[in-house]
Amino acid sequence: MTLDTVKHAAETPDTDQPWAELGLKQDEYERVREILGRRPTGAELAMYSVMWSEHCSYKSSKVHLRQFGQKVPENDAMLVGIGENAGVVDVGQGFAVTFKVESHNHPSYVEPYQGAATGVGGIVRDIIAMGARPVAVVDPLRFGAADHPDTKRVLPGVVAGIGGYGNCLGLPNIGGEVVFDACYQGNPLVNAGAIGVMRHEDIHLAKASGAGNKVILYGARTGGDGIGGASILASETFDEAKPSKRPAVQVGDPFQEKLLIECTLEAFAEKLVVGIQDLGAAGLSCATSELASNGSGGMRVELDDVPLRDSTLSPEEILMSESQERMCAVVEPDKVERFLAICEKWDVTATVIGEVTDGDRLEIYWHGEKIVDVDPKTVAHEGPVYERPYARPAWQDALQADDANKLARPANGAELREQVLKLVASPNQASKSWITSQYDHFVQGNTVLAQPEDAGMIRIDAASGLGVAIATDGNGRYAKLDPYHGAQLALAESYRNVAATGAKPLAVSDCLNFGSPEDPAVMWQFAEAVRGLADGCLELGTPVTGGNVSLYNQTGEAAIHPTPVVAVLGVIDDVRRRTPVAFADEGHLIYLLGDTKEELGGSAWSQVVHDHLGGLPPKVDLGREKLLAEILISASRDGMIDAAHDLSDGGLVQALVESCLKGGKGARIVVPDGLDPFVLLFSESAGRAVVAVPRSEELRFSDMCGARGLPATRIGVVDGDVLDVQGQFTIPLSDLREAHEAAIPALFG
Repeated sequence: MTLDTVKHAAETPDTDQPWAELGLKQDEYERVREILGRRPTGAELAMYSVMWSEHCSYKSSKVHLRQFGQKVPENDAMLVGIGENAGVVDVGQGFAVTFKVESHNHPSYVEPYQGAATGVGGIVRDIIAMGARPVAVVDPLRFGAADHPDTKRVLPGVVAGIGGYGNCLGLPNIGGEVVFDACYQGNPLVNAGAIGVMRHEDIHLAKASGAGNKVILYGARTGGDGIGGASILASETFDEAKPSKRPAVQVGDPFQEKLLIECTLEAFAEKLVVGIQDLGAAGLSCATSELASNGSGGMRVELDDVPLRDSTLSPEEILMSESQERMCAVVEPDKVERFLAICEKWDVTATVIGEVTDGDRLEIYWHGEKIVDVDPKTVAHEGPVYERPYARPAWQDALQADDANKLARPANGAELREQVLKLVASPNQASKSWITSQYDHFVQGNTVLAQPEDAGMIRIDAASGLGVAIATDGNGRYAKLDPYHGAQLALAESYRNVAATGAKPLAVSDCLNFGSPEDPAVMWQFAEAVRGLADGCLELGTPVTGGNVSLYNQTGEAAIHPTPVVAVLGVIDDVRRRTPVAFADEGHLIYLLGDTKEELGGSAWSQVVHDHLGGLPPKVDLGREKLLAEILISASRDGMIDAAHDLSDGGLVQALVESCLKGGKGARIVVPDGLDPFVLLFSESAGRAVVAVPRSEELRFSDMCGARGLPATRIGVVDGDVLDVQGQFTIPLSDLREAHEAAIPALFG
């Protein structure tokens, strides 16, 4: 078989090529030919196909994502923003924190364990590539109906994959969510996030500069696993008639990644690295083209020098392989020997595969013949840009008109009690400890808060107590009812969760999970959600530092609910002042902060009691969210509150149950005059929190709320071993605990 070289491609313009099988559209293939002035070689076609995939190029979403760069709030904390492997923010005292959330949805449905495990591995490598030591991970998850047989296949594998990989890396899992909904039946969402810490001067970027500098591939050997796995698999809807869209999922080795982490950090410490890029989606195609396009020159690569696990791999397969635990570094010639010595010390395979040139081309050779000769910018950054048609779906008005506030409500205290128990035992509101207990929360000894707290919190400096908190949230039911405000509600909830711990929200990363961009209704949902998130971040002063878009989350015509998952990172000066959710001391006064309105659209109550989705989601008041956050942070810092819990899914009663069970203390609740007990307990009005205030601090706390104009209503006291809503019902904590904790083990244990 003749090697398909650049020369051969120029001489054989009419050769048929498998562009469609590789995921390219005909016009995209024609555009590649136009760029090159000839047909592409097989290796070039492979590179363009993976780099121009939806997953890598954001070709359907980038026209909307530009808003994040256009609506940037003033924020002195931002050090590195959108466009790098992960965003970086200044958290004070010379420390910087990098964080990001990404998706591994489609691979996790095909092979749950490895799909989820390599999702964790990939996001951790993004953190390493910025120059940081990873310190924690989080995992926002969405599955199909909890009682569906396939959920029993997918969930245990995903949870085992996340726990197995993260635990072996020695990284605490401190946050995330688990949500069940039938809309995710064929398309679970496995989003993974990670946090890393470094000093300001240690930030590294993905660029190849300096002619003559060497390109070193190090880490695991390249195999046939995961060829096109994330890049192509995540760029098409699942269709049983297209088995080619279900390629092998990547296989992870967390012990190899642990060595890679330590090896990389030692090389950073010795100032050996000019530029660095991890190998994730699109593998070597991505690493070489992005390093070259972001740098000041070109690059020449000898593909024969890539260490292989499988000697039968073709050059196209080597370029497309998404084998895990690999990095690509650019190193000055006089530092190569030391870099390779560090790799050998950590038992990490490392090979010089090329060098930076003074031209502007990416040239790749195989068996002495040139098989790639491209402008790397056309591969990495100049892919297709689609302005997909979008339109408000015809069914949206009817959905919003189906008002959840008109659903039948409990007629008396006994029925109210029955519905409270039903709510807290439902899969979405029940305890997730069966899942989270499979993760190590406290490895490394710096975890301050972890599930089921409102936000995870990590100490990053033992001397001062400086720490960071992170929360991830996203309510697909709200976003289905109103994608603009649904995205803002996701942002507000994460923001509120971080503030409830006493940390000041700083910045945002997002993972935007939607159906097919070729459906105008889905694109309308996406456009509205991005607009809502950009507007919300501008108002809250929390810039988007980076993130991920996951499209084609649908099977056939059935798309998932639009699910923008929003991660908010915050900083706290001293973690010893953090606020937990637990009611731990009897006699403390329970205050409800914010306004409670009759807002049940998309609520947990409407789902659990009536299996209903309709109406409008709770209204968003971002000014109120900022005020609430300021109160929660000040009260935490000044010792005015001993517990705080945001109000979101399930409303006040869900927060009370969780705070009572976490602290092992009951609560006596008095319904304020003029407020329906049902609305008090089940409304999901935003901008609210419940706090426990020591009696000695009540006057100071209520005066602060009054002076700043935040409604603060005393609704009860921490007391006894029951939840007593006076005049309505009493439920022993033992009954609440049984209902809350038995549901998930009964389904999956």
